[in-house]
Amino acid sequence: MDEKRYIQYRKIKAFGNKLCFYICRVFPIKRNLISVCTFEGKGGFGCNPKYIVQELHRKNPDYKFVWLVDNIRKEFPDYIKKVPNTLWSRAYWLSVSKVWIDNYRKPYGTCKRRHQYYINTWHGTIGFKTTGLWRGKAFSPMAYLVSKNDSDMIDAITVDSEWCLEMFPRGLLYEGNFWKIGAPRCDVLYGDKTAFRYEIRKKHGLNADVKIAMYAPTFREKNVNGVRGVYSEKGSLDFERLLFNLEKRFGGTWYLCLRLHPQLSESVEEYTKSILENRTFNETKADDMYDILAGMDVLITDYSCVAMDAGFGKIPVFIYADDVEDYIRDRGNLLWNMSSDSRKTVTSNKRIIPGIDAVLPFPIAQNNEELEENILNFDVMDYRKKVEKFAEDVELIFDGRASSRVADEIDKLMQNNRHKEKRI
Repeated sequence: MDEKRYIQYRKIKAFGNKLCFYICRVFPIKRNLISVCTFEGKGGFGCNPKYIVQELHRKNPDYKFVWLVDNIRKEFPDYIKKVPNTLWSRAYWLSVSKVWIDNYRKPYGTCKRRHQYYINTWHGTIGFKTTGLWRGKAFSPMAYLVSKNDSDMIDAITVDSEWCLEMFPRGLLYEGNFWKIGAPRCDVLYGDKTAFRYEIRKKHGLNADVKIAMYAPTFREKNVNGVRGVYSEKGSLDFERLLFNLEKRFGGTWYLCLRLHPQLSESVEEYTKSILENRTFNETKADDMYDILAGMDVLITDYSCVAMDAGFGKIPVFIYADDVEDYIRDRGNLLWNMSSDSRKTVTSNKRIIPGIDAVLPFPIAQNNEELEENILNFDVMDYRKKVEKFAEDVELIFDGRASSRVADEIDKLMQNNRHKEKRI
């Protein structure tokens, strides 16, 4: 099917979706009901919505929560009602909820009512990858329609920095209200992380004093046999060499935690085949990675914004990007001036974010030899100074209280127009 026919097909389907939402408007809005979703229903109890909901429940136990999810077997706290992420279920629960919380896009054709509020937390903060209009020709007309339909409904987007305020309008096709109050999922990375370190080691039967590195590469997007989609490529990282060098530089016994992007959870076997089984464990299918990340000693990633979050949480981060040129060609321009020369200073892409002049604080490698050098020469104090300077340059908010601030703002919305809605 060519692009024009595909767009027409999606528009017809969206009309059907809208019809379902309009029919469901016969049901009144329930003034204390909040609907939540992550990663288009593919996610579970995780990312920014998890921490916001936890805080909302703590502050006001009278609030009711429904969580739209593809896999109804996923686990949630008792105070959250799991509901299937099917068309009629979604149309009903969204239509009767006072507030929507999401970290992704709503399906094309979704309709919001008066006296409802939609808070989008997005699933990334300061990142590497371009999104939306910044992608140029790589941003398809269909993706534009889906994004525009969603953004037109949003009442506020949470951001953690001035950097995001500059990037997000074109990146998310949104010119509305931004809440510059921090990233809720990053609250667990602030301050004492002892409890998280203990839990992840206990879960996997490891001694309390072992050290763990998380490997969290992002996905690749490309055409395969004429079909564009998300794919996994194991890459060239030598895991055995990685663990050896970490032990040489930092001491102790090291293990590797594998965490793929949520869209690649089914591709984990491609990675695990070549990894030493007794030195690794897999947390790819865990619904939330941030309470796991909080228990890590090192992060290895490529183009994932989790690098920024970990760095701000004082976790050493090493970038392993062995396909920079290919990635830029397939994905579109990056938000940082990365190149095939990993020894060049990486600055912000000022064509996209002209108001921010920052230098990426993480050592970058394109092969195992460079990664080994970066690990063995790693200076903790120098690294922390670079991260602090970086945080200052992007005007970061990172203080462990983002969830509370977002919950306070949502609580204000929940109090609006109370006489017009039904309580449950």
